[in-house]
Amino acid sequence: MNTAGKHIIGVTITVNASIEKVWKLWTTAEDIRLWNNLSDEWHVPKAENDLRKGGQFLYVMGLKDESFSFDFTGTYDEIIPHGLIAYTLNDKRVAAITFTGSNPVQITEDFEPNSTDDIEMQRSFCTAVLQSFKKYVESEM
Repeated sequence: MNTAGKHIIGVTITVNASIEKVWKLWTTAEDIRLWNNLSDEWHVPKAENDLRKGGQFLYVMGLKDESFSFDFTGTYDEIIPHGLIAYTLNDKRVAAITFTGSNPVQITEDFEPNSTDDIEMQRSFCTAVLQSFKKYVESEM
């Protein structure tokens, strides 16, 4: 991930599960639909994930009452199974997710924020999604 001269936000969480389980639940489209949200008011009605270098992803994220939604889309730049997922969003911002440890697993998401929304709001959004993932994984044990 080339971040030279760019502001990057980093968020880290520890998930009490094996790296195999964490990786599977992070990368499988059906699982992504179930955990990739901010709160119970949000959902992902559609998720597509072609997890390979040059592969693309699409997550339609929105409020369950359908008053707001957006497409989260990009292309994978690098995949190291059980270690790294780096991608470029369709708006050219970059991000990387690193997975460290085998059980528990530390997940760190570093991303270039957009220029329109408050930095702390974007950090809170990312933190909420990671917390949702942690809850999903640990409830599956």
